Amino acid sequence: MSTQVPRLLAGLVDDAAVFPPGSASLPDAVTAHHEHRASWYADLVGPLLVPASAVAADALTDLTEGFPVGLIGDTGIARLPAALARLAAAGIVVRQVEVAVARRGEDPQPGLAELLRLAGAGADPAREPVRSGGPAVAWYAELPLTFGLSAALDSLAGARAAGVPIAAKFRTGGLAAELFPTPVELAAVICACRDRDLPFKLTAGLHHAVRHLDPETGFTHHGFGNVLAATLAAAAGAEVDAVAVLLADTDAVRLVEPARAARDTDRPLWVGFGSCSVREPLTDLIRLGLVNGGFDR
Repeated sequence: MSTQVPRLLAGLVDDAAVFPPGSASLPDAVTAHHEHRASWYADLVGPLLVPASAVAADALTDLTEGFPVGLIGDTGIARLPAALARLAAAGIVVRQVEVAVARRGEDPQPGLAELLRLAGAGADPAREPVRSGGPAVAWYAELPLTFGLSAALDSLAGARAAGVPIAAKFRTGGLAAELFPTPVELAAVICACRDRDLPFKLTAGLHHAVRHLDPETGFTHHGFGNVLAATLAAAAGAEVDAVAVLLADTDAVRLVEPARAARDTDRPLWVGFGSCSVREPLTDLIRLGLVNGGFDR
């Protein structure tokens, strides 16, 4: 662990450079990810996220043997084994797999049951393991914040307790207003995961630390600093209303205080988030004094 990146922030930001709105080419994303890995802030950065569609198109020549990636199942659950097998054959290490199990308004249970069967194959020594090219894969079921959410969280928590390495994932933004949960909705999800001892990931719209109105999208975006403060509070026993207040706060000082107090501890519950820019969240962390560094190193 570097002295510049505190333990609380380790692996907070997955590199989603190839996804919108950044939409970098895979060769450019790989080059930039190597630079992140060699930098003073390397401990902040998770794996490069690669879509399964790129794997299916054999766009693997830019990924070197031993390169760690997170696989995003944009081609659906059924095609994940083929993508994992191709990555393993190329010697590429898959650290995590993330896939949506349902669209908004759909019952998540059928898709979740399919994913649990797939993820469970790697946890049950009596079954043929899913090939990943490396250590055990962490699986994330992306759940819509609509119909059937509570039951889906129960299913995930039960599977995790039985030894399946799976957790939840939620979207906190997108191209439509309904894809941005309100502070109360997101607080309820965080507390629901806390009550089930269920880790979670987030994605979309979290490039900056503090809640703000984005002039380009016209939407109010959640801040990852808000989520961090809110998760720390939830893990300490705060209930939905108090957690929602932190998610809605735009005072950076109030958000920084709990993070600074917990900087030398492991981050509870929240695994991290994908961002098409690593530099944007890093810049905010430096400005807030939560990371001690600069780009002139």
